[in-house]
Amino acid sequence: MPEAAAIPGPLYLIGGAEDKLGRRTVLRHFVAACRGDAPRIAVIPTASSLGADIVEMYTALLGRLGAGSVVAVQPENREAADDPALVRRLDDVDGIFMTGGNQLKLAGVVNGTALADAIRAAHRAGLVVGGTSAGASYQSDYMVAFGGGGSTPKQRMTQMSAGLGLITGCIVDQHFSQRNRYGRLISLVAQSPNLLGIGVDEDTAAVVREEALLEVVGSGVVTIVDGSHMTTSAHEAKRARPLLVSDARFHVLPHGAVFDLRSRRLLETGPAVVPAELAELRVAEADMRELARTIVTDGASSSPWRRRERRKGTA
Repeated sequence: MPEAAAIPGPLYLIGGAEDKLGRRTVLRHFVAACRGDAPRIAVIPTASSLGADIVEMYTALLGRLGAGSVVAVQPENREAADDPALVRRLDDVDGIFMTGGNQLKLAGVVNGTALADAIRAAHRAGLVVGGTSAGASYQSDYMVAFGGGGSTPKQRMTQMSAGLGLITGCIVDQHFSQRNRYGRLISLVAQSPNLLGIGVDEDTAAVVREEALLEVVGSGVVTIVDGSHMTTSAHEAKRARPLLVSDARFHVLPHGAVFDLRSRRLLETGPAVVPAELAELRVAEADMRELARTIVTDGASSSPWRRRERRKGTA
């Protein structure tokens, strides 16, 4: 019988500044997704200016979270990214992680080299590929090259460049809410309405499985901009003028939400409410309604809270 085709591994698009001291939810999730009980993880720090220091930090972090070993794959120029000896360092790893920094540097060194081919091959073979900040933006076929913040989309406020192409039909931005990058993502979608804009907050990951389902993990949100029905003035706006954007669809997705990138629709809204918490919410809602009726009849009373405390005492 012919061998079954491999299922591509999950992609971790991390918005940067992931928690490294507390629960470390995002990094813990990434390590758990790697193959094996003590996975060997390759760290590619090319985007960063910190060099060996950033590798040392992630070696310690990932090791505490269950990684068996960490290997640095650190080309600083295109010649090094084509070196067979360096590329072979990916042969026996269980996951690949790209650090933050400058995504234009990362793309300039890696795009079109043997290392880029090896990362794509590893992903197709089922390995987990993750990246934070610059390492997140680089995973899409088109990436944000640079640009300022701001909530108003304007002409020429940002620019696109070619990414690695692990996830297609999307453009990914990071540090999204924290650096107010709404305007630049909307402007890029306005220029290319076929692309789905994905803005990832800090300490948050958009986990993409088989290039179709996106799940949110972490303390922030993932904002999705769908321009498939958009009307825009991007084709005629001059210089740095604000853009007309109408009928764009926005999805703001917290931890646990699942979104279908192909159909562009929400599948799950997030983790279910614990039954005990739901009962408490219903009690609180009933109390608020009774208080509202009391105020409307011009007589404030604290009796709803007294009754609630008595109920809690007999529970």
